[in-house]
Amino acid sequence: MTSRDAQQRTQQRARESAGLVLRGIALNGVLAAVKLAGGVFGNTYALIADAAESLLDILTSLLVWAGFRVASRPPDADHPYGHGKAEPLSALAVALFVFAMAGWVAWHAVRQIQTPHEGPAWWTLLVLAGVVGVKLAFARRLRRASHEIGSTALGAEAMHHWSDAMTSAAAFVGIAIAMWGGKGWETADDWAALFACVIIAVNGAAIFMKALGDVMDTAVATEFEQEVRAIALRVAGVRALDKCRVRKSGLSHFVDIQVRVDGELTVRAGHDIAHAVKDALVASPAHAITDVTVHVEPMQ
Repeated sequence: MTSRDAQQRTQQRARESAGLVLRGIALNGVLAAVKLAGGVFGNTYALIADAAESLLDILTSLLVWAGFRVASRPPDADHPYGHGKAEPLSALAVALFVFAMAGWVAWHAVRQIQTPHEGPAWWTLLVLAGVVGVKLAFARRLRRASHEIGSTALGAEAMHHWSDAMTSAAAFVGIAIAMWGGKGWETADDWAALFACVIIAVNGAAIFMKALGDVMDTAVATEFEQEVRAIALRVAGVRALDKCRVRKSGLSHFVDIQVRVDGELTVRAGHDIAHAVKDALVASPAHAITDVTVHVEPMQ
């Protein structure tokens, strides 16, 4: 497999990921309408806050979708290493929106706690139960896809859907307490919305740190580097390895590696070994490596 083939494979993964995000947008649109209607007619602010989160999810999902669309573009004169950084940058944008959403919901929940109001309707529990089930199922699907293709943005989307499910679960508990407690417990669902803000903020911090690590070229896991070294050492003519640096760029990885060969070899023979190392790494199906720079050193 050539570097061009690897890049095309990465672009295909980006397009498939963008398709998953679009399905999530459609799902959030339907759920937002259901939750908003349930909150207004069922007299529960927790459900209205949940609907607001789903509407914001649509905006952040559009950012992630745009990030995948940009990341799928091939390298060009202005971006010789490709456009992969658009993927973690979109995840950073998601994290910022998550923080903003947590603050907005918390502020309104506090206002509702301070304002006397009627208790929620019993049937809102049925709405929330359905929302939690659907959201958890879709979050699990996104998380699995994120692990399969190594996407930070898709992982952020999975965590976002999971956060939405947790918000709905908190609202379910709050409404159940309000109904069970009766008069004097009407604000239980508002306290539940406030508690959900903590969950949202914690998940936002996790999204932010992971995306920031990708943007700042944080080192990949030690296991990943060891696998790269093992593949290079299996190439005929490679006697030893020195430096090996791997950085993530969107859905792909770039490798810089130093190999040691017999010092008596010709330049052409050394070049052939270097090319064989690059081909072996790019062809590895489990690592999404699109480009490799090999430096050849003689054995001392």
